[in-house]
Amino acid sequence: MLEKCFPQAQDALLQLSDSCGQGGLDNTIDCGFASLACLANDTIFYGIPVEVGQGLATETFTIPIILIWIGLCSIFFTLYLGFINLRFFGHAIDVLRGKHEEPEAKGELSNFQSLAASLSGTVGLGNIAGVAVAVSLGGPGAVFWMMMMGFLGMSTKFAEVMIGVKYRVEPEEGEDAPFSKQGFAGGPMYYIQDAFKNYKIPYVGAILAAIFSLSCIAGSLGGGNMFQANQSMEQVIRITGGDASFFADKGWLFGIILAILVGAVILGGIQSIGRVASKLVPAMAVVYLGAALVVILMHWQNIPSAFTTIFTEAFTPEAGIGGFIGAMLQGIKRASFSNESGLGSAAIVQSTARTNYPVRQGFVGMIGPFADTIVVCFITAMLIVVTGVYEGNTGISGVELTSKAMEEGGQWLSYVLALAVFLFAYSTLITWYYYGEIGMMHLLGKKSWVPMLYKIIFLVFIVIGCSAQLKNVIELSDALFLSMAFGNIIALYMFAPEIKRDLKTYVTQMKAEKSS
Repeated sequence: MLEKCFPQAQDALLQLSDSCGQGGLDNTIDCGFASLACLANDTIFYGIPVEVGQGLATETFTIPIILIWIGLCSIFFTLYLGFINLRFFGHAIDVLRGKHEEPEAKGELSNFQSLAASLSGTVGLGNIAGVAVAVSLGGPGAVFWMMMMGFLGMSTKFAEVMIGVKYRVEPEEGEDAPFSKQGFAGGPMYYIQDAFKNYKIPYVGAILAAIFSLSCIAGSLGGGNMFQANQSMEQVIRITGGDASFFADKGWLFGIILAILVGAVILGGIQSIGRVASKLVPAMAVVYLGAALVVILMHWQNIPSAFTTIFTEAFTPEAGIGGFIGAMLQGIKRASFSNESGLGSAAIVQSTARTNYPVRQGFVGMIGPFADTIVVCFITAMLIVVTGVYEGNTGISGVELTSKAMEEGGQWLSYVLALAVFLFAYSTLITWYYYGEIGMMHLLGKKSWVPMLYKIIFLVFIVIGCSAQLKNVIELSDALFLSMAFGNIIALYMFAPEIKRDLKTYVTQMKAEKSS
């Protein structure tokens, strides 16, 4: 497996010494990321080769084990919890809008703020650039599989957020600031340890929790940082002249500006992040969805055929069985990258919610994949399909393809998209900083210098992300991002009976309150 990467690593080193420096700092950084992207991609996305067909019609493709792992988990919890994503969706909305607010409960953020902070980490460029990548590589049929994963992922998200709140930890007396000021901390790096303690094998839990923290830090710097910074810069370059843009060969400069803006928020900790996210998420949803719907309605005559194309190509793509598998895998991959169900990231921020009922916050968390994948990703997909820009544009992907679709409604809309892209990227950056910080604290201890160290590292990686090309950023960030699923899902399976039991208890109490 790794032998495919080592030659590339050697080539990259030769390029760095012989020719990479000739293209400037941006090109040099990208050359360095090529070998890392290959190594991470081949390791995390190691797959099972499968042959379909007979004789000359045989097609061979690879199914990444990580996608099977995430997909089976979402199916399991949907069935095991009796389609909780359907049965309690209305109750989840009631909790979100404050019907069951607990002002006296311990915690840092309200139900809405905690979801907004979580959504600001998921409703990002995966919803704009990621959907375009899925359609480019898997065809319109990939959209159906993205939505299916979003629906099933709601159950996984419920489980991880609920357990995250239940096993969160409070600061102990005498702990070094600023952790003592942040209040609760939680997420898979904590409940993984508790899961294995319950089974009397704490050392295994400690190792898996440490691995998760490392993966979280890597995901924070990759998909939660470099990918966001890279794509926001690409859109700014596109609307300011393309190759003639001032920033065309100055990605590092754009990165410095973005890093300053991010630093202004993350210095205030989780409460500052929650306040900003609760305002940013609604604003960027109005800006982006409003503009996208305008373009879709301008092509209203194509809406019925777009629905038909998405559904039919999900099961009968023109490329045959290989195309079908390709569409399905691209949809699952991009959905996992977009809504993060199974990765455990949402549990980190939602563990700070003000609530005494972990199940209740689990319902709030369940709304995340619905809003992220079923609503926002679907609107992006419809925008691309109804305008038809994906046809004949094999060399265009990512935010550039979405921008081309938006421009079908008028050149001015590309500026609206640029604003939306920046807001999406900015909100994702500030939330994923917090995820990485908690991972770093779990590894190095709750000391005041740890958050400051991570702030510096995170801001430096924003500059690096703006100096690397899309291909290498996507490959590296996908691999680092999804690696978080390994330890997290093991713990969720171990907690499954407890999750089901607590859900049943909560439902019984809720019914008793209604009847009294």
